[in-house]
Amino acid sequence: QVQPVESGGGLVQPGGSLRLSCTASGSVFIMGWYRQAPGKQRELVASITSGGITNYSDSVKGRFTISADNAKNTMYLQMNNLKPEDTAVYYCNVIYKAWGRSWGQGTQVTVSS
Repeated sequence: QVQPVESGGGLVQPGGSLRLSCTASGSVFIMGWYRQAPGKQRELVASITSGGITNYSDSVKGRFTISADNAKNTMYLQMNNLKPEDTAVYYCNVIYKAWGRSWGQGTQVTVSS
């Protein structure tokens, strides 16, 4: 099984926080979170390389933090000060050293009062 496994997500009020986790099945070059809102294209939220280099979309800079535990092949996305426009299905994406790119099944994040 090479599909990464996601956890976290749910319903939160505006200004609240959530943490997403994604565990890969093996060593990776890079892991990232994408999101897709209804009627919109899937977009990159944040990514992190095995060397710890991070990248964020402008819309989440200063609010979201991506991190990783390489020993556990696990990536985290701490999301703070959530806004209604953050509502989307969030997908984990990894590029395995052995198997190439793989997507997770997605987890719903809903920000609403």
